[in-house]
Amino acid sequence: MKYQGKLTHWNDDKGFGFVEPNGGGERSFVHIKSFKKRSRRPIEGDLIVYQQVKDAKGKFKAVNTMLIADRKASLNTPKKRSKTGAPSKFAASIAPVFYCVLLGAVLFRLIPIEVLYLYLATGLVTFVLYAKDKSAAQAGGWRTPESQLHLLSLIGGWPGAYYAQQTLRHKSAKREFRQVYWATVVINIAAFAWLFTQQGRHLLAGLLA
Repeated sequence: MKYQGKLTHWNDDKGFGFVEPNGGGERSFVHIKSFKKRSRRPIEGDLIVYQQVKDAKGKFKAVNTMLIADRKASLNTPKKRSKTGAPSKFAASIAPVFYCVLLGAVLFRLIPIEVLYLYLATGLVTFVLYAKDKSAAQAGGWRTPESQLHLLSLIGGWPGAYYAQQTLRHKSAKREFRQVYWATVVINIAAFAWLFTQQGRHLLAGLLA
């Protein structure tokens, strides 16, 4: 028998939570491995379809689980693509455009080349940490704190973070994380623009003296 319910107490780092059936009744433990053909990682509040079974200890768990959103998306794929295509292309263009501006600023000697080195280094380190964090999540090992990932994005690693999210499919569906991430992008770009002001140039000159 299939049930519909709402995902609650979801721990994305550990990949498990509970599902409360819509019609009332016993909640079931649900693990991320029970999801079939999912398009993204589950998040708190997702509606899911599942079957309820008892484990060896007599406790309920969900199996053959599927996000209801995935079912709706499969029936409405063209419409969904038309709504989400433009923002995705815009987001994907930010990092390449920024790197072009950064390189141009260095070539025209508007900012020191050390700034370019900083962005490249932090971007690479951030990408590597995302990869390690995904590996740790899959193996159940020690995770990189989200605050550390955000700090690296803030100081210039946000392009590496973006490419890691897209190529590794890690942290790309967690709404709260993405909101903070884009805030770090805006703050960092604003700080970069400030470097072209007289005060910014004086600060850079003092730091590199």
